[in-house]
Amino acid sequence: MDITYSWLRWECDAGGMREVAIGLGVLLSALGSGLVAGFFYAFSTTVMKSLGKLPPPQGIAAMQTINVVVINPWFLSVFLGTAVACLCSIIAAVLRWQRPGAGYALVGALLYLVGTVLVTMLFNVPRNDALAAVEPHSAQAAAFWAEYLSTWTLWNHVRTAAAIAAAALFSVTLLQRS
Repeated sequence: MDITYSWLRWECDAGGMREVAIGLGVLLSALGSGLVAGFFYAFSTTVMKSLGKLPPPQGIAAMQTINVVVINPWFLSVFLGTAVACLCSIIAAVLRWQRPGAGYALVGALLYLVGTVLVTMLFNVPRNDALAAVEPHSAQAAAFWAEYLSTWTLWNHVRTAAAIAAAALFSVTLLQRS
């Protein structure tokens, strides 16, 4: 019982709770980046290739459905929750720059925010919105679908690489902190 009390007392004094919170934020950033990287990786390596093998009307209809279904609390809580954790990691890294791993945390957070969130908003979401307006059986659908597959997947590769790199940098941060 005394050991538990002294551990709790140590955590609460001299900024111990702050260090625990920072470490937890970095851990959540690492886990979230890894989950998002895996999700995007599956799309790049399997889902988009599979949809590309379908006749265009079927591929378009399937991707239109995916783009609606993906907007759910499970995905968004990880995708956007990781962005919030990354913002906290940036603040902690800047305020505690002298601490081991701060540079890795800063770069990891920026990679996630720019390479994953910003790329999604600037490149993938507009393509998804354009695809939503396509009638799968229209005369222009096949040409649009071919272009969509190549450009959407290219930007998804960028998101995947950024999320993987962010997860790796957050992992290095955790190793540096220990």
